[in-house]
Amino acid sequence: MLVDIHQENPDQRKIRQVVDVLRKGGVIIYPTDSVYSIGCAISQNKAIERVAQIKGIKAEKANFSLVCEDLSQLSKYAKQVDTNIYKLMKRALPGPYTFILNASNFVPKIFKTKKKTIGIRVPDHLIPNHIVAELGEPIIATSVHADDEILEYITDPELIHEKYEKVVDLVINSGTGNIHASTIFDCTTGEAELIREGIGPVKGLI
Repeated sequence: MLVDIHQENPDQRKIRQVVDVLRKGGVIIYPTDSVYSIGCAISQNKAIERVAQIKGIKAEKANFSLVCEDLSQLSKYAKQVDTNIYKLMKRALPGPYTFILNASNFVPKIFKTKKKTIGIRVPDHLIPNHIVAELGEPIIATSVHADDEILEYITDPELIHEKYEKVVDLVINSGTGNIHASTIFDCTTGEAELIREGIGPVKGLI
């Protein structure tokens, strides 16, 4: 199913339609402020396994991020965050950044693993923000790639739908996605270490 949702003015009825799919254990592809992502509700274990299967990896070894509504959800999924890291996240988010943090005890229950870290995202994009707010819990995020060796990102939602329609339940079309992924910082040591420079600018942030 391909659902058109306006990026700047999301139709709340369509957002509820997406959330209904997620609550029933569905897997969706949705836009972010970087690339289109595959995701599901974090409370749906079978859906998490489906996302991992789509990516060709085991769920317990997957480095999925969580898309949160805001930083108020941080304490549930990450251990105590140093003040300097929290200030950095406040400056950067919402925005195209992923922060890798030490996971709380709740995270292994989500992924049924001994996962010790978790990526946190708060995209600067109304659609995932509205979805998470309506759903009442974070959703999984993992990038949609093309089938090639250099792992380019697919930016056209209609092509994404064509490729994935048989393995996901719903694809959101909010226009062409970005070709660059989020910028990643590893903050597990208490200092922010740049892992990947993506669409989110680093200069002036740290």
